[in-house]
Amino acid sequence: ERLPMEDKAGGMHIFGITSDKGLCGGVNTQVAKIARNTLLEEEAKGNQVKMMIVGNKGIAALKRLYGDRIQKSFEEAAKMPWTFAYASIMAEAIAAGEPNRLKVCSNKFKSLVSYDTVATNCVTIHEAKTMDRAEFSKAMDVYSFEPSIYEVWDDLHEFYYATVIHGAYLEGAVSEQSSRMSAMENASKNASEMLEKISLIYNRARQAKITTELCEIISGASAV
Repeated sequence: ERLPMEDKAGGMHIFGITSDKGLCGGVNTQVAKIARNTLLEEEAKGNQVKMMIVGNKGIAALKRLYGDRIQKSFEEAAKMPWTFAYASIMAEAIAAGEPNRLKVCSNKFKSLVSYDTVATNCVTIHEAKTMDRAEFSKAMDVYSFEPSIYEVWDDLHEFYYATVIHGAYLEGAVSEQSSRMSAMENASKNASEMLEKISLIYNRARQAKITTELCEIISGASAV
């Protein structure tokens, strides 16, 4: 956050983080929407856009119309417990793509009933190297580096990518689970209300049939 952010022209990489499973409200839909809107905005400016997507739901939502922009995808990430090693693998893929600009689209947890879908700007290696030296030094001189910052910067930047991805994925996972809990609670409530209505309709029909049969029996007895 210390490094100054500038809105420059040039290619952009979008890294979207979604889940592999549904039934969790609009968690995945919102990430796909903000990724799609960002892509369209950048392409309208004449910038080339490439995407990397985590999760089956995000891939399914974007592949049909924007499959040619998806450079790499990571599916079934939730099958194994999430670790920093997975984030590091994804960070290596980002670094290998040498992005000019990078945005991470994900969900940010707020509470059990709410979350924010955000597109976070990340400082890329290209942006750091083309940044004004005075601004760069002003931001980084508060830290001590051994060896010098210029010798370790590439490795540190890859670690920075990994920490951003790791944090965003965990925020997204918590948002997913809380949203799924709310969605399933609402589904259970709606199912209970539906069952009550159907039971009432059934009981009314059964009672009407019994009443009709009793009337027929009484009418028959009276006739005799």
